[in-house]
Parts: sequence; C-alpha cells; structure tokens
Amino acid sequence: MSIAEFIAGGAVVIAISYIIIIYNGLIRLKNNVERAFANIDVLLKQRHTELPQLVEICKGYMKHEHNLLLAVTEARSHVQDAREGRDISGLGHAETEMRQSLQNLFIKVEAYPELKANENFLALQERISVLEDTIADRREIYNESVRLNNTRIQQFPDMLVARSFNFVELKYLRFKESDLQPVTTSGLYD
Repeated sequence: MSIAEFIAGGAVVIAISYIIIIYNGLIRLKNNVERAFANIDVLLKQRHTELPQLVEICKGYMKHEHNLLLAVTEARSHVQDAREGRDISGLGHAETEMRQSLQNLFIKVEAYPELKANENFLALQERISVLEDTIADRREIYNESVRLNNTRIQQFPDMLVARSFNFVELKYLRFKESDLQPVTTSGLYD
C-alpha cells in the first residue's frame, strides 16, 4: 500500500466519520423538537380532559350563556383536531381561539356570584390557568428547539447532509401577539 492510497483511505474515513457526526447531531435536534412537542401534547391532553368539567359546572349557573359555553367547547375540539393531526399552524390558531374563549368565560363569570364561590369551579379555574401558563412556557421551549433544528440544517456543510437525508425545516408554534399573555382571572373577583 502506497502513501497516497493510505492518505486517500484516511481522508475517506475522516469524511465518513464527519458525515456520521453531522447526521447524529441532526437526529438529536429532530428528537428534541419531538420531545418538546410531546411535552406540549401532554398539557393539551390534560386541559382537554378538564375543560368539559369546567363547562359542566358553568352550565348549572350560566343558563343564559349557551353561546359562550359552546365557544369553549368548539375551541377545545379545534385544539384536539390540530393536536391529533400535528398541524402546527392550525394548533397555533386553535390555541388562540381557546385562550380567547376561556378569557371570555372567566370574565363573564363575574356576573355569577354563586359560580365564583363554587369550590369545584375555583379549583378547575386555577388548574386551567396553571396549564395555560405551562403551555406558554413549553411553547417557548418547542420554538427554541425548532430554531436550533432549522438553523443547523441551513448551515454549510450540515445542509448537504440534511438534504441528502431529507431533513426539513419545521414550523414554529405561533399564537397571536395579543394572546401571548397567560389567561388569568386575578382581579376579576375583587
């Protein structure tokens, strides 16, 4: 074996090793995005389970607010559909709709003193508010994971490996700017 063959063989081994390192890094980033979405998914499932309880409690007191309760139920359904379909754009829109309908519900509760005093309602309201805050935090983590993934697959030489193995840019989970604040009820009952 000549020195030229030895050098050529070494260069091939180095190139293959470098491609493997890039590929493994891209897989790690893709899995981080998946994990971040799974964390959001768990919270959305928890909220999805608790919202019908909140609506049922409200129904007994808010007989004249059928449209408001229907809006919460429909928003819940839209979030569930987008979540199950892994439609990130649709999920962002549905989350905005959900946050608006919950905000409207919590504001309207002020007109129902008996409902405001109901312990089950207060516990569910607090739980849902905590879930909303946590979803907002997890959305930031998800979007940061997406940013890292997208940046990496756009950089040279990583983009060559990414294109070869069909890595694609992922979408951010976006809410309307006005809905980035958590749903809160503090101050409504003072």
